Amino acid sequence: MTKVTMTVNGKTVSAMTEGRTLLSSYLREGLGLTGTHIGCDTSQCGACTVHVDGVAVKSCSVFAQDVAGATVTTIEGMANADGSLSVIQQAFQDHHGLQCGYCTPGMVMASAALLASNPSPTEGEVRHYLEGNICRCTGYHNIVKAVLAASGQDVAAVAAE
Repeated sequence: MTKVTMTVNGKTVSAMTEGRTLLSSYLREGLGLTGTHIGCDTSQCGACTVHVDGVAVKSCSVFAQDVAGATVTTIEGMANADGSLSVIQQAFQDHHGLQCGYCTPGMVMASAALLASNPSPTEGEVRHYLEGNICRCTGYHNIVKAVLAASGQDVAAVAAE
């Protein structure tokens, strides 16, 4: 067992872990941050997406020890300082960009990474960027609308699939 320390959601945290412990397990089991969902364990679904030093990564494909010392943001760290929903989270709620909610944390985290690198994406760019995140409920249409709304764009023109 090794003590792994990193900054998660603005706080320095440590937990004992084995070398083979995935970041997703470290967050959920070691730190009790269960908002990061584990869907497929093969980095195919994106439900476990978090940010490591500002980059969206699928936490089921990264060892916790490999991000020791890094800054990690999970869905729990996305809310505003006063506890209210972030612009992206609010847009997902306002535009019904969720249904069962299982993929939602990963979708929000991936969307935040997209908007950080491209503040005004086209509908096609949103759809392309989110290809690595699977939703089995919504059909993506409202998720795309939510991302475009979070970017400040008019979603009325978004074409239905």
